[in-house]
Amino acid sequence: MEIIASITVGLLVAIGIWMLLDRSLLRVVLGVIVLGNGVNLAVFVAGRLDGRAAAFVTEAGAPAMAANPLPQALVLTAIVIGFALFVFALAVLKRTWEVHDNIETDRITAVAEEPAPDLPRSGQPRPSLPGHGAERAPPAAAEGGRA
Repeated sequence: MEIIASITVGLLVAIGIWMLLDRSLLRVVLGVIVLGNGVNLAVFVAGRLDGRAAAFVTEAGAPAMAANPLPQALVLTAIVIGFALFVFALAVLKRTWEVHDNIETDRITAVAEEPAPDLPRSGQPRPSLPGHGAERAPPAAAEGGRA
């Protein structure tokens, strides 16, 4: 059983790393999740799979072939944290799609390197914002002088 679990860990880690190297951010997010599941399975396998008895200590002592509860608790915690990471990454991916209309890293990088047309170039004075040292215009003046 340990051989099958070890091969599965290797496959999950390999697939996760392969997906992380893709240009699509959706595959990168899925690669992080698959890699995390591979690591969780590796920790779980390290805690002994052949536990024939529950991990309870009785008056006679702990059973010799008891499963180790610590890796199980760590994996359970990692599953919850991994799910939270997945939801956060999907929210960032959705926002990236809304801002850039694309989720490929090459196209997003090219857009990010271009200077924004409405920002001042270096060396030019920055326009003052209302309420930051500049006088605020009355509401009537802001509407074009209409009362």
